[in-house]
Amino acid sequence: LNIANLANGCQKSIDIDDDLKLRAFYDKQISNEVPGDSLGDEFKGYVFRITGGNDKQGFPMKQGVLHASRVRLLLSQGHSCYRPRRTGERRRKSVRGCIVGPDLSVLSLVIVKQGEADLPGLTDGSVPKRLGPKRANNIRKLFNLTKEDDVRKFVIRREVVPKKEGKKPYTKAPKIQRLVTPRALMHKRRLTTLKKRQQEKSKEAAAEYAKLLAKRQKEHREQKEELRRRRSSASRTSVSKK
Repeated sequence: LNIANLANGCQKSIDIDDDLKLRAFYDKQISNEVPGDSLGDEFKGYVFRITGGNDKQGFPMKQGVLHASRVRLLLSQGHSCYRPRRTGERRRKSVRGCIVGPDLSVLSLVIVKQGEADLPGLTDGSVPKRLGPKRANNIRKLFNLTKEDDVRKFVIRREVVPKKEGKKPYTKAPKIQRLVTPRALMHKRRLTTLKKRQQEKSKEAAAEYAKLLAKRQKEHREQKEELRRRRSSASRTSVSKK
């Protein structure tokens, strides 16, 4: 059993060989909640949610496949248990159904409700987040900042210890995303100005084209009138000669 505690970020794997203890999980599906009383006295009061697992050959469980065995499905981009290597690629792959059975080697669980006793390595400690927020608005939300505060002073830095001996540790900070700076505003104003210039240029070009088209159409009409007059005058002269 691979048990995770989302409240503090801890995770622990427990080996259980007794099928009687695992019988409570059989015939349950992914996302079902199962009480942990059958696992032992230390799990009394705990409630777990099934999040996935692997069978003894390493094939992962897939949500929505209502089978307790392995099946072959045609998977494409967006499906779980598959990563396409090319655009539009589809592939038939073997996946394990979402119903728990005795052929599983790993079952992933998440603690939904904590019981009376603490589990060592799961509920007695906490794992700090390695990375802080990266987006400017999320940093403001975390530290309760206003629009006037400088977000760059509140970025969470992490310490990096070099692998080579003798080198001093240093800190790294993420590049803040969606940060409104004078340079960004200037870039935005420049793009707006270029867009307006292009629109004006397009309008002038369209007006010039319309003017040229009207001139050509007028010339074409005048040529047709001239040709018609010549034909009528020629037909009159031929009739008068007769």
